[in-house]
Amino acid sequence: MVIIWMRKIKKFTLELIKEKNLQFLESFSNSFSTMQVTVVLLKPSAVQRGILGEVITRFEKKGIQIVGMKMLCLTDEMVSEHYAHLAHKPFFGRIKESMQASPVVAMALKGVDVINVVRQLAGVTNGREAAPGTIRGDYSMSVQENIVHASDSPETAALELARFFSESEIFTYPHFLHPFTYANDEL
Repeated sequence: MVIIWMRKIKKFTLELIKEKNLQFLESFSNSFSTMQVTVVLLKPSAVQRGILGEVITRFEKKGIQIVGMKMLCLTDEMVSEHYAHLAHKPFFGRIKESMQASPVVAMALKGVDVINVVRQLAGVTNGREAAPGTIRGDYSMSVQENIVHASDSPETAALELARFFSESEIFTYPHFLHPFTYANDEL
């Protein structure tokens, strides 16, 4: 009796999801342009500590869509370009050494106001000062070895997307949980 009831609940739930997704796709198929795409780098500190899955899970559980992801080794040119705003600082050598200690994982993440949301999830730059519950607050004790880099503005995100991804590495696909992540008027 319980098994039949569970099957009926599961069937009803799947039908509800299909119905909501069809309504969502019909109503909002052209509204994805209101979403942002941002870049997150999982730094060598995350790679070496073996916490990639835990960090990626934080973004997914929040409802953020991964539209691109790859592992790569940063060249001197990439590090110099990415951190050009810090090239004149005395600690630039330390940044370069740290970012080339192992591969990084570059991710392109998509969502409504995703740049701000990702930065809030990441926490402040200094891991010792980051709030518990943030990625840096939970996994970092350092300013440099702070697990993630996150784009800080739409302009920076656009530059970083072009720096770390080719057009063919950013994917567009339906995210069927959007109706359960956002209200209709948020898209």
